[in-house]
Amino acid sequence: MSNSNIVWHQHHITKQQHSIQKQQKPCLLWFTGLSGSGKSTIANALESQLYAMKKHTYLLDGDNVRHSLNKDLGFSDADRIENIRRIGEVSKLFVDAGLIVISAFISPFLSDRQIVRDLFQEGEFIEVFIDTPLKICEQRDPKGFYQKARKGEIPNFTGISSPYEAPKYPEIHISTSHQSVEDSVSQILEYLRQRGFLNA
Repeated sequence: MSNSNIVWHQHHITKQQHSIQKQQKPCLLWFTGLSGSGKSTIANALESQLYAMKKHTYLLDGDNVRHSLNKDLGFSDADRIENIRRIGEVSKLFVDAGLIVISAFISPFLSDRQIVRDLFQEGEFIEVFIDTPLKICEQRDPKGFYQKARKGEIPNFTGISSPYEAPKYPEIHISTSHQSVEDSVSQILEYLRQRGFLNA
């Protein structure tokens, strides 16, 4: 709901100035994939590499955000939509500050990811599809969620009782069945290098 008494405050320091100061081009790397696909593992490894390169980053992880900003949300379709909307808005603020933002969320619905994409300028939103077959995710099941979902103990669980809509045209497609974490990180870094994100 809009409020006519709220006026956007223009900052003196622009996104471009933040970018020049940090010697990088800000963007949002949006990791999407099933639970257990390797999103958080690859995202953490990527941030470590970028940190070693003295790049300015921030990592937003689905579980961590639900402990704080989104702790009032459940896992209904409506709550999942709101979860992703909030993360998109927070990510945009970090990108405006000149950061390379890494967001690791299942984000199962195409329409929700499109809403986030539409918040950003052309090229700033980079969808990273962590493509791992459901069978492999279930075998990993690091948190025991799939086992509980199969027993009906977790309702609306993506891949079991709730759908996952895979990206049609992701900027980066990672196939964890054939790639190591190191290879996956290298692929993402190469994408960023080729498009000038690592140099302002």
